[in-house]
Amino acid sequence: MNKLSVKGTSCALGVSGAALYIGCVFIMLTAPKEAVVRFFNSLLHGWDVTAIMRWDMPWWEAVIGVFEIFILGWLVGALFAVIYNLATTTKG
Repeated sequence: MNKLSVKGTSCALGVSGAALYIGCVFIMLTAPKEAVVRFFNSLLHGWDVTAIMRWDMPWWEAVIGVFEIFILGWLVGALFAVIYNLATTTKG
């Protein structure tokens, strides 16, 4: 069985999460508020996100959010690769 690269998997998941976060920021900056709420309500199976949406987030908080999501994605990707490699190398 092939092993996953811990560095490659973690970087891929970190970059993917950061790209999704940036996409979310782009949607919130460019689309009308009603469309944004409708979009995220549909992603969350009808939960009403109106009360938790923040429209006045400073740019520097969004930048910090990108880094936080990258770090969390990196950690999850590394954990996934390690567990996958351990699970596929055991003799069963």
